[in-house]
Amino acid sequence: MSSTSNSENNYIKKLVPPPNWQLPVLILFGIMVGLGMYILYISNAVSYLSDKPEACVNCHVMAPQFATWERSSHGRVTNCNDCHVPHDNFVRKYAFKAMDGLRHATMFTLRLEPQVIRIKQAGKDAVQENCIRCHSNNIHPISLRAVSNASIIDEGDRYCWDCHRTVPHGRVNSLSSAPYARVPISAAPAPKWIDDFIKMKKN
Repeated sequence: MSSTSNSENNYIKKLVPPPNWQLPVLILFGIMVGLGMYILYISNAVSYLSDKPEACVNCHVMAPQFATWERSSHGRVTNCNDCHVPHDNFVRKYAFKAMDGLRHATMFTLRLEPQVIRIKQAGKDAVQENCIRCHSNNIHPISLRAVSNASIIDEGDRYCWDCHRTVPHGRVNSLSSAPYARVPISAAPAPKWIDDFIKMKKN
């Protein structure tokens, strides 16, 4: 047996707990895997792999954005990812979704979301790319140069929404701007037996 395989075997032996610790470690590992799977289930994590707009309102704080988009001209021909996610290649699209999704999930879980949600720079760049991707046939070449962050007027950046401010989410986007917005409601993530147990305790 070679020295390489011996060192690999020694490394594996170091990772295996002593016999009297194997059962507790196995139980703890099972609990952690179970909790991880349950978190993925209650957060409806699989829905974020799709392009369905309903995934964006898993967090109720996005209700105004969903409602204003759905009632806009863009609501008939686009979904959230058409505007907010890069489309130049598969890897960049899902890497962007993963990074953005983790940031959103962390902020929502820790209750750090602001009253008025503002788009970050990476999001601005993605939206700008998609505005040009969809509307390039309608943009004059000089205008296209201006909105491609190579301003012909001054040295500042230009974005499509500098002029088209209310497309597609309207002017006001705070949590209280659309308090009665009708948006899809996710099914309760708790198993039925937990709901029954809570109801029985209340009665």
